[in-house]
Amino acid sequence: MKKVMMVVMMVMVMVSEASMIEQTCKETPDFNLCVSLLDSDPRGSSADTSGLALILIDKIKGLATKTLKEINGLYKKRPELRRALDECSRRYKTILNADVPEATEAISKGVPKFGEDGVIDAGVEAAVCEGEFKGKSPLTSLTKSMQKITNVTRAIVRMLL
Repeated sequence: MKKVMMVVMMVMVMVSEASMIEQTCKETPDFNLCVSLLDSDPRGSSADTSGLALILIDKIKGLATKTLKEINGLYKKRPELRRALDECSRRYKTILNADVPEATEAISKGVPKFGEDGVIDAGVEAAVCEGEFKGKSPLTSLTKSMQKITNVTRAIVRMLL
């Protein structure tokens, strides 16, 4: 009987954890992306709303790091894009060195308005980078991903206001 009760309790905990992510993600502009990002992180199953926001800020950091590596690789492949790549490099370094730390610290300290500012800035930096190419950008896919992730993250951060 104890085993049955233990299994029932574990299932109930798992359902409530999943429903926290799902309930939170329903309030974002991209439910599927939100659930996918949060389910892919082991911290998601036990996180509160602040924790979910921090997980997504980590996803922003990861994507910014990936994009910066892509930019560095493009210098050799596409030297004619050097000027745009220089600007994008600066923008993505700003995401990593200013926006992500600002958002992380603000959420961690319970000051979500400043967290929202950092998340918004990350999306703006990505958009400005994209605009530097004046046409076909080799970073469009990564830029669109950044904008989608920052929109989802912002929606969750706003829940904390």
